[in-house]
Amino acid sequence: MCTNHRNPKHCILPPYMSDKLDALLGDDMEISTAERFRNKRKELQETVPAVTRGIDLTAKPVNKKLYREVYDAKETSADPGERIWKEGEKKTQLSKDAKNVIAGAGHVWNFYKKLFNRNSIDNKGMSIIQTIGYRERKNRPFFNAFWDSEQMQMYYGSGSPKFTNSFTTDLDIIGHELSHAVIDFEARLNYRNQSGALNESFADVFGILIKQWANKTSARKSDWLIGKNILIRKNALRSMKAPGKAFSNDPVFGDDPQPAVMKDFVKMPNTEDGDYGGVHFNSGITNHAFYITSFELSGNAWTKAGAIWYAALQDKVLLKKNASFQEAANATLQKAVLLFGKGSLAQKAVEKGWKETGVI
Repeated sequence: MCTNHRNPKHCILPPYMSDKLDALLGDDMEISTAERFRNKRKELQETVPAVTRGIDLTAKPVNKKLYREVYDAKETSADPGERIWKEGEKKTQLSKDAKNVIAGAGHVWNFYKKLFNRNSIDNKGMSIIQTIGYRERKNRPFFNAFWDSEQMQMYYGSGSPKFTNSFTTDLDIIGHELSHAVIDFEARLNYRNQSGALNESFADVFGILIKQWANKTSARKSDWLIGKNILIRKNALRSMKAPGKAFSNDPVFGDDPQPAVMKDFVKMPNTEDGDYGGVHFNSGITNHAFYITSFELSGNAWTKAGAIWYAALQDKVLLKKNASFQEAANATLQKAVLLFGKGSLAQKAVEKGWKETGVI
């Protein structure tokens, strides 16, 4: 449900769900919105990310503190829309969507700053710019949220009461999408095959951690659901605890197709119709490895498991752009030893996560 108009690289609603919405609602254009998004994503795979394409990031404000702006597209494709709020202004007259993204971006910024001493999503004080009420075309709801890696800002669709709530509803969705930006500035994992699935998985990992951290929820008390408030029928988009069981028998989306272990790895071609090697399918495996690790460590997942995964994400030697699941496992195991010691509970928990999913 994303388009080439916005040049996005990632969307929260995967193609195996957005395609079904397109089929149900009909599309009066030759190519569906989801397919147009995948075409653009393929183009972006072959180009250098925006962060190194000569874009002068210094032309934008470099902040030492949190700085946010919110725009309203008013259910159009306005770019970026009308500015309705900036840092320091009152929020009393704002819509629920606006308040959601303001609060969400605040949690994301504070999570990375307080836990990892990261200065905004680019680690250089980037302003967090967000547009609500985005819609590709008139009379057609937009069922997604995405980080635009060229515009370097967030866009949120309002959805439709018949199928979804607003895509500003879940903090983990806001965290997931803004974490795609962090990934773009760190490991820059290629968006295809296993490295693409890792890209999606790292975004889910930090999305769920941001929600857990903001709500002070421990690993063993968390539901480990991504986007549990989006679908009208109270199903979630993904489950890290039980991939493949986030939704079932849904009249629109059917059954959750994500595998949880390597023996069920979904082999798909590196094409637009093949979800570029099944990046949205197979991320369930590495998501599950992180869940097992966190459960074994107990306590708060962000203190140890999160620290290990963040350290791995920053290591461009251990976690190369085309990293496999095996290489991600090796990277996190090495970081567990470095941070918490050889033979530590952290090392054993990481090892268990990757072993139980069949990666190692």
